[in-house]
This record gives sequence, C-alpha cells and structure tokens, in this order.
Amino acid sequence: MIVIYNVICQIDFLVILLVKKILLISKKLRCDFIKVRKRYHLKKKKIRKVQESLGDFSPLISDGSTVEIIKSDLPDMILVDNEPLLMFVDETPFPTLKGALKVDIKSKYVVVDMGAVKFMAKGADVMSPGITEADPDIKEGDLVIIVDETHRKPLATGRSLISGAEMVENSKGKAVKRLHFIGDEIWNLEI
Repeated sequence: MIVIYNVICQIDFLVILLVKKILLISKKLRCDFIKVRKRYHLKKKKIRKVQESLGDFSPLISDGSTVEIIKSDLPDMILVDNEPLLMFVDETPFPTLKGALKVDIKSKYVVVDMGAVKFMAKGADVMSPGITEADPDIKEGDLVIIVDETHRKPLATGRSLISGAEMVENSKGKAVKRLHFIGDEIWNLEI
C-alpha cells in the first residue's frame, strides 16, 4: 500500500513538472494576435497624397500596387500588396522597417556603431555616444531610420530628440526616442 502511494506521488510530481515545462514553452512561443478594427482600400487620390508626403520613400508605393489601411491596436498601417510597409506616426506616414529594407535610405537616417546594435535589438533608445553619422538635415522632432554602420541595414525607427549635427557632436544623452524595432509587434505582423 505504501509502495503504491509513493509511486502515485512520484507520478504526480512528474506530471506537475511536465505541465510547468509546457507552460514555459507556450509563453516563449506565444503568438499575439492583433485585433483589426478597420481595413479598407485607398483611393488613387489619397495614394498620390501619401506618396507626396513620403519624399525619398515614395517608391514604396508603385503604380498598380494594392494599397490598404488597417486600423488596429498597433499604429495605423498602410499595406502595400499585403505587406505592412508604412505606419502612421502622429498622422504622418513613415516606413516600417520592412518598408525601409525595400528602399535606399538617402535621408532621415542615423548611423549607429556596432556596439549599439545589441541594445537596438532589445528596443533601446539611441544614445548620442553610439552615433557615428546622421543626416545633417534632421531637426528635433523628425522621424528617422536608425541603421548600422557596417551594412547600413535598418534597425529601428524613431523620433529625433535633437538635430542631426548635435547627434554626432554630443558625447552623452539620448538622441532618438525609439518607436519601432526589429522583433517588435509591428515587425512580426503578418497579414
């Protein structure tokens, strides 16, 4: 009788351990779903208006592309052929990282050294000491794309807290408030 009781206790203990492991794994693999409140196609007139406001990033919307807006828990997005290439930041369209990967970034860029990359991957704001170069036309409050110095690939988007010249000159303090980075909900969004 005691032997059977010990065996049952050991099985219960193993089951509890197994359940804990499953819960841990499910938390790591958890997929968040966003709730889309609205999704609609843009008219040609509105598409042209968005393209004009994009400046150097206007090639993201090519002629004949299907352009839609989705309103959800995330910032409002513009889907181009079902890819979230643009997002609205304070009613201003700006490329997501997926969009930034599709164009040559000639303006509104901030280059960070390779030491800052690991912090950017975790969602950190950009500090002035990590900046090696910045577009001199950046003004305080502008939306910018942060790229690494080696490959010039986009790591994050953000809002500048100081001008482009100050970013390079300063040796301390925050330079860019991060809005979107590789691995966040916007990056992982699939339609």
